[in-house]
Amino acid sequence: MNRRERIGWLVRRLRAMGPAEIAWRVRQALAARLEQAGWGLAAPRTPAGACGPAWFDTAPGGLDAARYARAADRVLSGTYDVFALKDLGLGFPPPWDVDPRTGVRAPAVFGKRIDYRDPRVCGDVKYLWEINRHLELVTLAQAWRLTGAARYAQGCRRMLESWFDACPYPMGPNWTSSLEHGIRLVNWSVAWHLLGGDGAPVFGGADGQVFRARWLRSVREHCHFIRGWLSRHSSANNHLLGETMGLFVGALTWPLWPESAAWREDARVLFAHEALLQTGPDGVNREQAVWYQHSVMEMMLICRQAGRAAGCRFGADFDARLHAMFDYVAALTDRSGRLPMMGDSDDALMVRWDPDGTDNPFPSLLMTGAVLFDRADWAAAAARGRACDPRGRAHDPAVPDDRNAWLLGAAGAAAHARFVSAPPHADARRMRFDDGGIYLLGTRFGEDDEVLAVVDAGPLGYGAIAAHGHADALSITLSAYGRQLLVDPGTYAYHTEKAWRDHFRSTFAHNTVCIDGCDQSVSGGNFLWLDKARARCHVHEVDGPVQRFEGEHDGYLRLPDPVVHRRRIRFEPDAARFIVEDEIDGRGRHTAQICWHLAEDCTVSSDGRRVTARSGGVELTIEVPDAPDGPRLLRGRESPPAGWMSRAFDVRVPMSTAVWDCSAQGRTRVTTILVIRRSDAGGVH
Repeated sequence: MNRRERIGWLVRRLRAMGPAEIAWRVRQALAARLEQAGWGLAAPRTPAGACGPAWFDTAPGGLDAARYARAADRVLSGTYDVFALKDLGLGFPPPWDVDPRTGVRAPAVFGKRIDYRDPRVCGDVKYLWEINRHLELVTLAQAWRLTGAARYAQGCRRMLESWFDACPYPMGPNWTSSLEHGIRLVNWSVAWHLLGGDGAPVFGGADGQVFRARWLRSVREHCHFIRGWLSRHSSANNHLLGETMGLFVGALTWPLWPESAAWREDARVLFAHEALLQTGPDGVNREQAVWYQHSVMEMMLICRQAGRAAGCRFGADFDARLHAMFDYVAALTDRSGRLPMMGDSDDALMVRWDPDGTDNPFPSLLMTGAVLFDRADWAAAAARGRACDPRGRAHDPAVPDDRNAWLLGAAGAAAHARFVSAPPHADARRMRFDDGGIYLLGTRFGEDDEVLAVVDAGPLGYGAIAAHGHADALSITLSAYGRQLLVDPGTYAYHTEKAWRDHFRSTFAHNTVCIDGCDQSVSGGNFLWLDKARARCHVHEVDGPVQRFEGEHDGYLRLPDPVVHRRRIRFEPDAARFIVEDEIDGRGRHTAQICWHLAEDCTVSSDGRRVTARSGGVELTIEVPDAPDGPRLLRGRESPPAGWMSRAFDVRVPMSTAVWDCSAQGRTRVTTILVIRRSDAGGVH
């Protein structure tokens, strides 16, 4: 980002701030300058008292210790997977101030003054920060706990000592973001308890006590940093939750300083307030991003479990909101255990409980909810999703997944066994979420012949900047017989590769209508939206033989000749047919692109008028009889980007996009007919 681009971004960012936020940011900048001069930093203090109790099962039964040992040996060999980069030879310990994607070494200067958004300064900071979250530290500690092999505990010590040496407080790229501090503190808490807490053998002897003192000093510096550098005002999204999560867990795990009680209570109150504020009563997280729904739920579960272990509860309203969030996830989950990828996703994990990771964390998350809230229907959905493991791994349905084994322990295992042995339970799926603007159409939920469509008529995103929303108003996703057919394309990029960042969150990249080649909402930066489309639902009827949705959005009222886009959907379950009518309501002439994005594993063809997509014995035909010309099929086009799918951060693969080009004069209606057929028994995978 050059100087001119930087100034332009700052001007646009200021547009999203009110006077109170501007004043607050000025105060923060002045405080940072004082800290750079040595004022207001965390002074060393001797810890006193006992550490808090473990908030998870430190020794669950039934785990494959050899699998953890293999993963830990891989870490000790210096081999890392970081987003799209696999089998990276970073060394052990890795270089903590180097972006592994670009090789850029961030400067060892005062952290709060580093422009981490500039790739010339930090490279791709997402990659740099990911290895500094210390997910691998937990893997080493788990391996020690399960095998007793000393090399894993010593590996934890080497990793942390090297981090303390390379990342001295408050210098460098790892002293810039309180969210990173919060996630790191949670992983430190897990590792601390796994290693044995205050009585850990790794603290034995004089050298061990020196190591313990260094670790605790850094813990206090982390807590002090977070408390004074919270994300506020228009930046107070999931970052603020992650920051207060870390401060809460840190203060509970290490209540060793005079400030600890205040840190814990401040964090608890603020976390509880923000969790309710950032998620609607219907359970839809206001970021309007499915992955961030998962991340926020993980944060809430970690705080809930940590608080309960220490007798510090969050209350009935908190639990009720968490229950509603699980209900939303269950509703969006199709027969194969997958959800639409609406909004941003960065693949972030708070803790990597399973050292092999997972391509789909939602079945495990749903099982957690089933155990905590005694919901057999959620447990059934979780079991179906786990059986459809994207990696093709077989799972014993009677055994909890590793994440739940650690997080819920023996009580969770007993509840899991009860659900497995219970008779089949009816799918009690909710069909509408009015606060979040998400509406379902479909039939036979949970059965082999399930059809599930999800319609997005919600806000663009959360707050003034709507950072993680996509311009996807009135978009539809569709799965049938356990196969995803019409898909949301995902995210792919964050801080770098602006053209790809813009494409994946564009209107054209979603199953909706793009007018005059413009996005419904106006972007002001990678995490900033200026003019925001407002969508609303007028009709949602699902109880009769025909299901209906009707909605509209105002994103194109900003055009010189204002346009309203209305979408009416009619679903006929007996015919497995959707009839989608798009109304483009303006005065003058406009162009309209009606876009349908087909999952990457679909085989797609066109006869010049109709598009046919086939996947695992399921067939979807798409026809737009009102269009003057047949469809254009785009697949893997680089410039301008079109026909791409991203199921993981920084990973994209080609998919087929069918586009019908139409013109509109005055009020114009265009109808799309989608018909699902099944040719064999290969629907569920």
